[in-house]
Amino acid sequence: MAENKASLSAGGVALLRAIETEKPEAERICSDPIASAMLPRYSKFTLWLFKGIINSAFYDRLSSGAVGYIVLRERYIDDFLKASLGEGLAQVVILGAGFDTRPYRTPGIEKTRVFEIDQPATQADKLERLKKVIDPLPSNVIFLPVDFNTQTLVERLPASGYNEQAKTLFIWQGVTYFLTAEGIDSTLAFIANHSGPGSMVIFDYMYTETLQSKRMQQAAKTSGEPYIFGIDANKIELFLAQRGFQDIQSKDLEELKRVYFIGKNAGRRVPPGIAIASARVKKVA
Repeated sequence: MAENKASLSAGGVALLRAIETEKPEAERICSDPIASAMLPRYSKFTLWLFKGIINSAFYDRLSSGAVGYIVLRERYIDDFLKASLGEGLAQVVILGAGFDTRPYRTPGIEKTRVFEIDQPATQADKLERLKKVIDPLPSNVIFLPVDFNTQTLVERLPASGYNEQAKTLFIWQGVTYFLTAEGIDSTLAFIANHSGPGSMVIFDYMYTETLQSKRMQQAAKTSGEPYIFGIDANKIELFLAQRGFQDIQSKDLEELKRVYFIGKNAGRRVPPGIAIASARVKKVA
């Protein structure tokens, strides 16, 4: 992604959330009433066209279940966040926040300090759009521009009021596969060494073999955002344990599909070779 331009993939994800939210409550997988405000000023015809294409069976086959992946990931992490808030979180850090709107639509999160971290261009674009629908912006949300490949969280977060002793949830959605191995290790090291007891991280990731597939390489060419990082299938537990984490869980999309894609959604597709992992830092109170 060009550093002076907002992320194309972040805009695409917001579009899919907006389209999913328009479905009847009994049919939608995720709900984001603010997503439509995160979109460019499309004409009514353009939005109608997008909706028709994305909801078509042809697009679902062509995209190998990408829409199912996005809405399923959104719902699962939404549920994880709500459950974590019930455990008494003090902070939420959203890494590579894109056009994520969880700080503005999740019940109870207003009692928690939230740090939105992203590339400067994407964050500036998001702030401009947010201010048109939420004024004033909530005081518990701190916006922090960071380039994960050139800057460290150690340099940026503590100076912005982040409490290293507090119980924190790090949400790392739609980011890991765009980073270098060094950027991944730096971020995980910060989480493991600069957060309080009980802190957690949740993130989606690609298997290495998926990352190297022709399908993903073509998708990278289309979006202009190359896929760089993957983790070998069945190696996530070792990978995270070596980096200071425990209570590691990894659920692939097929497993989550069986939980969430039921009833009228039973036929929805998801792509292979992608999973969502969660883990807790190895610390005792």
